[in-house]
Amino acid sequence: MGTATIGVGSAWLVVGYEFPLRRLLSWALVLPLAVPTYLAAYAFGEFFHYVGPLQTAFRAVFGFESARDYWFPDIRSTWGAALVVTSVTFPYVYLTARVVFLMQGRNIADVARTLGARPARVFFRILLPVARPAIVAGLALVMMETLNDIGAVEYLGVRTLTLSVYSTWLNRGSLEGAAQIASVMLVIVFLLLTAEQWARRKQRFHSARGTQMHVRPPRLPLPGFKGILATGALILPILSGFGVPLFVFGRYVSKRLYQFADPQVLQAFLTSVTVASITAIATVVIALLLLNAMRLSRSPYTMALVRLASIGYALPGTILGLGLLLSLAAIDNTVDNAARSYGGFSTGLLLTGTAASIVIACTIRFLALAESAVRSGLEKLPPNLDQAARSLGKTANQSALTILLPLLKPAILTAAILVFVDTVKELSATILLRPFGFRTLATHVYENASRGVVEDGAVAALLIIATAIVPVILLSRPLMRDHNT
Repeated sequence: MGTATIGVGSAWLVVGYEFPLRRLLSWALVLPLAVPTYLAAYAFGEFFHYVGPLQTAFRAVFGFESARDYWFPDIRSTWGAALVVTSVTFPYVYLTARVVFLMQGRNIADVARTLGARPARVFFRILLPVARPAIVAGLALVMMETLNDIGAVEYLGVRTLTLSVYSTWLNRGSLEGAAQIASVMLVIVFLLLTAEQWARRKQRFHSARGTQMHVRPPRLPLPGFKGILATGALILPILSGFGVPLFVFGRYVSKRLYQFADPQVLQAFLTSVTVASITAIATVVIALLLLNAMRLSRSPYTMALVRLASIGYALPGTILGLGLLLSLAAIDNTVDNAARSYGGFSTGLLLTGTAASIVIACTIRFLALAESAVRSGLEKLPPNLDQAARSLGKTANQSALTILLPLLKPAILTAAILVFVDTVKELSATILLRPFGFRTLATHVYENASRGVVEDGAVAALLIIATAIVPVILLSRPLMRDHNT
């Protein structure tokens, strides 16, 4: 509810109205995507703490001397977890709703206004139904991120199914119990996706074609106090989702600059970069092979294979990690038994408990990102390129290598960057599958937060945010270039 309200409301404000700092805020609203939920939880926990800056300022303003003199909301609660997740995930809804409003929302709204409809009636009766598919798509991403989270809910003391999988397996030593809880989560994810598809089964929405799509009426100006209020309303979620984490970790880092030379931080950084690079290369190569197979064969089996390969992003990392652990263990046992029977030696664990298992998990989970980015680039190419190459004697594979692949370099680079950054931020599957002594930036921050010393992981936290800024800038560039947005 929070992400829908903030995302849809901010999208319509920047599209339909003119007010101070509108262009700057239109792309700055994407910045909270650079902050993983677990980092936001650590930052909010420190920011709302009794000795944190918020309560310290509150006591100074009102003259309170101790916690017994006043009441202050506890961030370590269900509402606190909801606030944290909402603060960093609302851009998913903002981006998807904004695209729809840009394509057709303002034209439809102006037609309705000429018929006498008031702004509130236009928004709720016309614009929201038009944007519903986009809003639901954004909310689906929010639900996936929420189900995948483990660091934030654990730190804030909120019991969820995801956390139950982790604690049942590692703390109670019950792999069977963890698998049962994971199965329940898998059913819930399937039901949510099925319900969303069923709710939109009869809906059809079409955007305007041709040049009229780019000729939009001027925005409605918000003069005086209304404009200031709109600016403040959009600055608030940016400060909450991006400003608070940057302030908290930046303040800690300013007192711990020496940690940039800490061997543990450097090792975690190199490990994160190595795993993320291998995963990015693997996912891009697999995505290219799948899309090329779909290009050559339009059979239902090929389409189903591509869809099945892309479903990993909908699976929470704990479910994926648990399922992969069981599968890799079975493979390792099979190989070891065969080696003992026919070779007289033991192979041990080749995949289970190694860095390879983390690469495999991240490849499965983020393949959908690479496939989507590359496919969007492929769809922008003229369809007759293939036919022209074939008419010149090129085979289908030669055409793909010499013609299509060079033209897809921007899309391939975008796909690789998106997968790289998401792998750097990944926590839930990594903490379940990592071998002993294996540490990434995400697990380094998680370990320090678990020990109650979030400040010691501040350098790693800022490195994660700095890395995640790259795709956020890529997402924001079209918003900055578009003078009509």
